[in-house]
Amino acid sequence: MPRSRNNSTLAFCIGVSIFGLLLVIVWTINPPISDNFSWRKPLIGSLFSLICILGVFAALSPNRCSEALHFREAVRTTTTDQILSASHHPNCERFSAHVIHLKERVLCAACTGLLLGAVVALVGAFFYFFGGWQIESVRLLLVLIGLFGLLAGFLQLRFRGLVRLTANSLFVLGAFLCLVGVDQASQNVAIDLFLVILIIFWILTRIQLSRWDHSRICDNCDSPCRSERTRKDKARIDDAL
Repeated sequence: MPRSRNNSTLAFCIGVSIFGLLLVIVWTINPPISDNFSWRKPLIGSLFSLICILGVFAALSPNRCSEALHFREAVRTTTTDQILSASHHPNCERFSAHVIHLKERVLCAACTGLLLGAVVALVGAFFYFFGGWQIESVRLLLVLIGLFGLLAGFLQLRFRGLVRLTANSLFVLGAFLCLVGVDQASQNVAIDLFLVILIIFWILTRIQLSRWDHSRICDNCDSPCRSERTRKDKARIDDAL
């Protein structure tokens, strides 16, 4: 039952996310009436920058982020009680597509990509929302590029290594470009606020997709750590009851 409920939640998130992508196209091609709210850009820029800053902290501390989302990955060896991890992923061959190697360091490809994307998006947000950058003539092109970046981020499960890193960077940049394009087209604070909320929802959907992918990998694995995790999960449920 819990697994079925999780799948239903994921399907709902994907459906709403796709609907949101279609709304972005509609608002760009046929924008609503501008409200001429003078503080629109500083307000929306500040909110988006806050999302990026929180994303940077999450990418730099993936273990704490995983704990906050009630998803912590770990592998217990068959001979010792030492927990081994690659970034915040299990030190397991099945998760090799999820990490990149930088000299002697092992980094999460997704977190690293999100970090890079957030930093670039922060710079872009400064120039557009606070620096007077105008993109009226290319707003549709920026939105189309942004939609491609968002789709790449949602499909990052299909990639590995540096390609996965790039897809996650494009995900953040795609959200930024969509926000900029829609803002330039509509100049409507209500639409912008809705899109900021939609961006947060896209991020949560991407997290749900990653959790589903991680669970799928572990469910199809017969290593000893699976039985250990099952025992721990059962113990937590018994304690809660």
